Amino acid sequence: MTSKTPAEKGYRLPAEWEPHEATWISWPQPDCNSFPGSYERVIPTFVAMAEALAESEIVRINVKDSEQEKTVRNLLKSCPRERVEFFHIPTDEPWCRDHGPIFLTNTKSPHLAALNFGFNAWGYKLSPFDEDNAVPPAVAKALGIPVFDFADFVLEGGSIDGNGLGTIITTESCLLNANRNPDLNRHQIEKKLHDTLGVKAIFWLGDGIEGDDTDGHVDDITRFVGPSTVITAVEEDSSDFNYEPLKRNLDLLHTMRLPGGEPLHVLTLPMPGRIERDGQRLPASYANFYIANTAVLLPVYGERNDAWAVSALHEAFPTRNIVPIDCRELIWGLGAFHCLTQQQPAVNLAL
Repeated sequence: MTSKTPAEKGYRLPAEWEPHEATWISWPQPDCNSFPGSYERVIPTFVAMAEALAESEIVRINVKDSEQEKTVRNLLKSCPRERVEFFHIPTDEPWCRDHGPIFLTNTKSPHLAALNFGFNAWGYKLSPFDEDNAVPPAVAKALGIPVFDFADFVLEGGSIDGNGLGTIITTESCLLNANRNPDLNRHQIEKKLHDTLGVKAIFWLGDGIEGDDTDGHVDDITRFVGPSTVITAVEEDSSDFNYEPLKRNLDLLHTMRLPGGEPLHVLTLPMPGRIERDGQRLPASYANFYIANTAVLLPVYGERNDAWAVSALHEAFPTRNIVPIDCRELIWGLGAFHCLTQQQPAVNLAL
């Protein structure tokens, strides 16, 4: 007899704005590939992120060993001790959104489960990645929750974004890329997403932004901020490489309808403009924010549109504190706060 899928067992993918029990992050290793020549300079950004998260919820941190735990504890000594928990789960890189488990919830018992998808370092762009690929089952074991194993299907958390009611957004440039699941066509990939995430509708956008080594993760361009509302990045400068792909995505969003026939409400978010280092364009985007219980962590870049982005997120999240944090060092690693975090949903045990 074939085992039931998560969808058949009643599991669903919660929206990020639903209550969290905790946020998971993976502390970077000094020898990681992500921050060549800038590891010490980027650590203050990790500290600022963890401190902001600890004001909102428990922060669960993957570290290599007890020695690194001691180092990070000292860095986070201003955080309430009960708000920071450490797990000796080693990682290659710090991008927990992509190598960490995707959590599902259920109104039946057990209430929380983890998904273990395959991880191949964004189409074999970095090496090694074996420790990253082993994170989801290790986290599930630490929490004592069931894990659904789909290690034969490559999927990163940053490549999807959901509204908690069965609709997700993704991009063709990433999920249909031959460096992820070359033996699966679009229909087969959609079937896998339906079965594993419990989703009913999939909205496909086109390309991501220039400089994004993930082949166009949706969490750099378009995010759900409510059950029927998205916020999407737009580039005002028509000479910028990002202008056309972001305009095409905006036009697509205006044509999309939710399963009940309701159109999407589309808010817009500026881009910070072109940011380079050593001649390389970096994928700086305000859309890579993270929604915590009481706050939204917003990456900013010392650019004129920073204030506009803060204002746009105030409109999208009127009951949460918008916390802008300078990410000019962090973006050298080609990601920001959403890439670094993975929410663990709170479950209502009374259900």
